[in-house]
Amino acid sequence: MTRNQTPQASPKASLKQHCRQEAETASLAKRLAASIERFIGQERGVHFNISLEGDLGAGKTTFARHLIQSLGYEGKVKSPTYTLCEPYLLHSNQHAYTAHHFDLYRMRDPLEWQEAGFVEHFDVPGFCLIEWPEKAEGTLPAFDIQIQLTAGAEENDRTIAINALSEQGKKIVEVIQVDS
Repeated sequence: MTRNQTPQASPKASLKQHCRQEAETASLAKRLAASIERFIGQERGVHFNISLEGDLGAGKTTFARHLIQSLGYEGKVKSPTYTLCEPYLLHSNQHAYTAHHFDLYRMRDPLEWQEAGFVEHFDVPGFCLIEWPEKAEGTLPAFDIQIQLTAGAEENDRTIAINALSEQGKKIVEVIQVDS
């Protein structure tokens, strides 16, 4: 868990998977996407936050790309390293929602994301996916799901842990567990 967060509840839902190839990472992201689509379809207008944590090169942007594309985005999913945020308009059950993909790696000040006007993205239907949340040092809203990526010895080898940090997160992670 990052220094930004304390759990909103004491959910027990978690999943850990060792991925030896990018295809396995893509498969896990697709399972998470299916769970998110189900949740958003049932909870119209909902917003939740996901942290993506791991060292440089652990696969955070790769996981984010596969997740967003698995949610139906057909364009290129690029790293928001220089823009800090890339929005992706998505559709589920005849309504639209947005995935805001943040990469805070280049931030020098914890409040930089707020000064850029990004705080409003945390209230719109959909979710915020934040890489390097520790760069915001406690200024981010609470996370519902934490995804921790740990690189292995080979290029595409990684361990991915998905943890629920709230009741909303628990609903999403439990579906992935059932579908596993």
